[in-house]
Amino acid sequence: MMQPRAAISSVVVPLAIAALVVSGTALAQKVSYDYDRSADFTKFKTYKWVLIKGAQHPDELTDRDIRTAIDEQLATKGLTKKDDDPVDLYVGYGVSVDEEKEVTGFGGWRFGGGMATTSTIDVGTLVLDIYDPGSKTLLWRGTATKTVNSGGNPEKRMKRLEKAMGKLLRDYPPRSSDK
Repeated sequence: MMQPRAAISSVVVPLAIAALVVSGTALAQKVSYDYDRSADFTKFKTYKWVLIKGAQHPDELTDRDIRTAIDEQLATKGLTKKDDDPVDLYVGYGVSVDEEKEVTGFGGWRFGGGMATTSTIDVGTLVLDIYDPGSKTLLWRGTATKTVNSGGNPEKRMKRLEKAMGKLLRDYPPRSSDK
């Protein structure tokens, strides 16, 4: 009886580790959004940046890059940034970084051997909120999650940020058929 159980574990353990490896790498970039289905997004033309109470923000240079990438995306959506009220929308964001475990397996699975290593990766989340300035109600929220890569040159980081914000705001404003 020991022989089949050993054979089963030599197949199950590698499959479990492979599933963890796939789930770890699937976290490359994920975006989602939700919105107030009663809002008429076609009437919004201007916005102003606001600080969200309690939200975390990165260093000044990264903050500027994030705002620039979002400003560029909102401009393509027909929105104009203003520094003073009155505006149609308030826009703000917050960030967080969490540590997650990544399991990497390699070698010899066919013969019941092999090794696996675990490492800690940083996963960053950016939450972008768009509010009605009059009622101070949330109209749209988008979330982008990606493994954080602090290396590389600033130009490459900015390109990755622009791509992520493009993906995040791809479906903004919600189409009227989404209502």
